[in-house]
Amino acid sequence: MKLSFMPQDGKFFTLFQESAHNTVEVAIKLKELMYNWTNVEDKVAGIAELEKKGDNVTHQIADELHRTFVTPFDREDIANLAHTLDDVTDFIHSATDAMFLYRVTGPTPKSQELADVIVEITAEVEHAINELGKKMDQRQMLKHCVEINRLENVADRIYRAALAELFANSTDVVYIIKWREIYEHMETATDRCEDVANVLEGVAIKYA
Repeated sequence: MKLSFMPQDGKFFTLFQESAHNTVEVAIKLKELMYNWTNVEDKVAGIAELEKKGDNVTHQIADELHRTFVTPFDREDIANLAHTLDDVTDFIHSATDAMFLYRVTGPTPKSQELADVIVEITAEVEHAINELGKKMDQRQMLKHCVEINRLENVADRIYRAALAELFANSTDVVYIIKWREIYEHMETATDRCEDVANVLEGVAIKYA
């Protein structure tokens, strides 16, 4: 069954695509920071700028939603998709900001593993978002959603292992508090990617 979600002018699609691509860029910068712990302040500032760019795109989507009488799919789904995409970027930024503010001396192996997954899952989100603006098979959209869910499960396992390792190997309470928060932000970013998949899955099913 072929689906066509977006109107010919593609205004919502273009903005969603921009938001998703921005999220991928933030994820890549996170990974670059984790594997090359130099110029940390500048790298975190670059991520902060991309987070602001993401906020701006989200505001544009909200403005379009208010101005558009007939939307390509449910208004609630459009709003949820915009906000959950923005949340992904927000939590990645929160993780890097915490690392800078808490003056951590470098990444942990588990934080690098989480960064790897975040790059993979945001790339998959972008692929799924790109499907919105063209005719597609429902099965193809659901395939992307399944992969996003799988990657979120991978991130969850890494997160649990990271916490177990943290409490088992360290007696420094401040260190534990710092990294527990950082890990939580990173894992929550993948949770929000799963939220994006849930919205997209709902849209695909509604318009089948």
